[in-house]
Amino acid sequence: PILASAHENGCIYLWSIQGNLLKEILPFSKYPPVPLTALCTDISTKMLLAGSKEGHILRWSIVSFLEDPQNSKNQIKEELCWRAHSTEVVDLFHEEQKNVVVTASVDGSVRLWHAVNGCYLGYFGQPRKFELSDICRLILPCDVNNFPIIIKEEGKHMEKKKKFEYPLMLDRDK
Repeated sequence: PILASAHENGCIYLWSIQGNLLKEILPFSKYPPVPLTALCTDISTKMLLAGSKEGHILRWSIVSFLEDPQNSKNQIKEELCWRAHSTEVVDLFHEEQKNVVVTASVDGSVRLWHAVNGCYLGYFGQPRKFELSDICRLILPCDVNNFPIIIKEEGKHMEKKKKFEYPLMLDRDK
């Protein structure tokens, strides 16, 4: 068994049950580290999810690390980051059967996301039913304007999930 703890400095620490620090994880992001406020794993402990004070959700693959925590080659891989709320995330959980993440914020909203790609599925209290099969819609909650970011392993650089180009054009007549 391993214990995970989230901290004010933006790090996640993984501990043995004897109290020994096994690993320190600092999220890789274009933003400076912010306090982490919520943690959860899926039932099979293949992924670790964290919520931040600024409303972000971060996802790591931890399966190879948990197979042998003493082996330094078994790394924890950050895979995805998305903005779930405009304010602090206070709780989150992963529902493995439907493969969704439920997030709650201090603003009182509870939202549903696809766990694999961070796609927004809806909010609790909405007038329509959740459509869990349609995971590629490009919609976002009204207070969020950033699409999920996929973290590439090899170069450790980030790639936006959807790429849009909006060229500026000068119209002298206007």
